[in-house]
Amino acid sequence: MAVIVAVGQMTSGSDKEVNLSKIEKIVAKARARQAKFLSLPENCVYFGNNHDAFRMAEPLNGESIKFISDLAQKNKMWISVGGFQEQIAGEKKFYNSHVLIDDKGIIVEVYRKIHLFSVSLPDGSTYREDSSVRPGKAIVCHQTPFFKVALSICYDIRFSYLYWALRNMGAQVILVPAAFTDTTGKAHWEILCRARAIETQSYVLAAAQSGYHENNRVTYGHAVIVDPWGTLIAQCGNNNDIACAEIDLEYLKNIRTQVPIEHQQRSLDNGQQKI
Repeated sequence: MAVIVAVGQMTSGSDKEVNLSKIEKIVAKARARQAKFLSLPENCVYFGNNHDAFRMAEPLNGESIKFISDLAQKNKMWISVGGFQEQIAGEKKFYNSHVLIDDKGIIVEVYRKIHLFSVSLPDGSTYREDSSVRPGKAIVCHQTPFFKVALSICYDIRFSYLYWALRNMGAQVILVPAAFTDTTGKAHWEILCRARAIETQSYVLAAAQSGYHENNRVTYGHAVIVDPWGTLIAQCGNNNDIACAEIDLEYLKNIRTQVPIEHQQRSLDNGQQKI
């Protein structure tokens, strides 16, 4: 059975009420397109200065996730909150958490970002996510009524072993919500999304932040949906909107049958275990 899914693209800032209003409009657009599953980008609830992020972090039962959970229930839609500043009791850091909410408004999975974006780029920009974020440790898949979905966040996409581990857990659809910088996005975003889809023979849903943010970040946008053959089947470009496509598990099964890489993995010569 084919099901319609959507990825959202937005320009979030430091005003949570404004961001949640934008999310509400994205949900309405997805519902109008008959989507049953919506992926929102990283930092969709808050995208301000790093020194304020700790203060703005909330627990999972806080007002922001409650608002989105109510939207999920009202619209009978699964919603992936792609990157949320989750408060850690007694800590001076927070998790960058990917929260999966079902169509009854219930949190069914939480993935905490493992690979933190802490780099210096050729354009002189420096990002230190590790200065305020505690990395997670566990990888996450969840069986929905439509497909088995795997959760990741943004910078994770550069670490291919993570995605093969998710494929080995049975993933059919992989979520990569992101806030890719304009510099790295132009160079690598589409290539990486297509590579992860091809190598795992899975659908990739990659929601995105786009444009100029008040914290002087510029994000690339170009939210995409990629099929298991590596074909871009939907994309947003620079515009803040949604992109929709059908997930066809029969097509996915055919791809995996024709090129059976899952059954052709080998251990490395030095005796290490395969991923």
